[in-house]
Amino acid sequence: MKNCIFNVRLAVLPLALAAAFPSFSQTQTASQLRETVVTATRSAQPLSDVVADVTIIDRALIERSGAAGLADVLQRVPGIEMSRNGGPGATTSVFLRGAESRFTAVYIDGVRVDSQATGGASWESIPLALVDRIEVLRGPAGAVYGSDALGGVIQIFTKRGENGFAPFVGMGVGSHNTRKLDAGFSGASGGFDYALGLAHEKSDGFNARTVPTQNPDSDGYSSQSANVRLGFQINKAQRLEATYLTSEMDSGYDNGLGKDDRNLHKLHALGLNWQAQWTDAWSTRLSVNDSSDRYESTPSPYLTLTRLRGYTLQNEFRLGTHLFTAALERKEDHLENAPIDQGRSQNAVALGYGFTEKNHTVQLNVRHDQDSEFGGKTTGSAAYAYAFTPEWRASASAGTAFRVPTLYQRFSEYGVATLVPESSRNLELGLRWSQGASSVGLMAYRNKVDNLINYVGGAGPCASPWGCYSNTAHARYSGATLTASHAVNGVNLGASLDLQNPRDLDTGKQLARRARQHGMLTADTRVGSWLLGAEAQFSGKRFDDAANTKVLSGYSLLNLNASTPLARDWTLLARVDNLADKQYELARTYATAGRSFYVGVKWAPL
Repeated sequence: MKNCIFNVRLAVLPLALAAAFPSFSQTQTASQLRETVVTATRSAQPLSDVVADVTIIDRALIERSGAAGLADVLQRVPGIEMSRNGGPGATTSVFLRGAESRFTAVYIDGVRVDSQATGGASWESIPLALVDRIEVLRGPAGAVYGSDALGGVIQIFTKRGENGFAPFVGMGVGSHNTRKLDAGFSGASGGFDYALGLAHEKSDGFNARTVPTQNPDSDGYSSQSANVRLGFQINKAQRLEATYLTSEMDSGYDNGLGKDDRNLHKLHALGLNWQAQWTDAWSTRLSVNDSSDRYESTPSPYLTLTRLRGYTLQNEFRLGTHLFTAALERKEDHLENAPIDQGRSQNAVALGYGFTEKNHTVQLNVRHDQDSEFGGKTTGSAAYAYAFTPEWRASASAGTAFRVPTLYQRFSEYGVATLVPESSRNLELGLRWSQGASSVGLMAYRNKVDNLINYVGGAGPCASPWGCYSNTAHARYSGATLTASHAVNGVNLGASLDLQNPRDLDTGKQLARRARQHGMLTADTRVGSWLLGAEAQFSGKRFDDAANTKVLSGYSLLNLNASTPLARDWTLLARVDNLADKQYELARTYATAGRSFYVGVKWAPL
């Protein structure tokens, strides 16, 4: 009974807060539904024609959020939670629909990024200041992307140059002596377009470990990053494009009393693309990409380096309302983590079919991957949507996905040669109503994962006497996401609520660091030249361990933001996060920032 009362209070508190303070909405507006997305099928299509569950985050939303890091922006998106061991430079996990962090495939300008040591992207090393747009695809996408996409796909895009010359400079200061500076320019002339960005961020941080066994000092961080995006229209039919992003993060963490270590993280992502529109119906895209993820700790010695390379050749054939796609893809993974020096490859063929006409939308995909270690793996998906009135649309989909074990899980002292890929089967149903600026959406899903890889303590079939990786578990990620938006009297309101049950089917326990309920309430409005906003964010109780014995209490946060033009080409942004200074944890014994302030200005000539 006490838990029930607590959950009710937890849900009601943000409702009251959001009613008192306006903020920006994150639900899909009518203008967003007309936008073009590529993540769902790897082919450009209007969001209104996409059957999959997709959210778009644009640069304006990122700037208004004033978020400390990329994961902070993502956790305000329906279906996403975050866990972090301290401040923005610390180890970060992103859970999409409750799935493991390694179950989200991540791309930067089409370049795959991943760690073959930890599994999944190193979120703390991706610079938010250089991100122009994010597309979040919820639900397995193995039939389109191959290994890794059991929970979904997140595509991160940097800015592309447009007509004219557009420079910008932004700077700001915040709590914990945080300083940010970013600058760049973009433009296009003739057949050439270009964009360049530079960013620097530094913070003294806060004491992330408040336990007696760790140093009572501030754990700061600094980062430097840059990106370049160049395009050239060879002729009317052909285009070349090159993208490059590099980032270096240096953050501190406690390693006992009197022992301060540094995390040194380096990331790079390079992509080369050629596109050809042979006829109105037939187009080709060839992509070659390369990325690396290097992590080192000092003075405690540890070094791991992941290198990824990929080649994709995709053809698209449009015949009226029909779209056929055929792709060949090769992935190469390599890990250096002494004494490990291992690699593997996957070759794949993927076929897709899409149909949109009047009230009906169909999407079918099938893919076969041939892994150098594990042999063949075939995945497929089928999705259908029906608009039974101009306002109402229903959808249904089913799909399979898989992830091969990381090279660390296979070849470290904890590795086991007999590990097999983790695999999933997903079903989901959706219903959406939209009219003008108002909308309501409901998406229910069930994603069952077999051969889930866990670390099992004690002696086993690996070299370590302390424990081994093993395909010991089965998990089910089930739940429903409710979203809504509405405009009334000049105030834009938005809400999302996730009710989920991420569970280990073998033990019956709730999966660690994931809540049964979490959500957002948002609103924004204009008062004179000011855009004022607030967001109420809440999460239910979580557990920090698989046995569900270490509780992470639920929390509710209130964030405020405001922006206004200062003068011609100048904009002021101000933000307060965690206004009530709530004490909460995303990981046990790791503190969060508490009440935080940020004020910044941006110069961007029109």
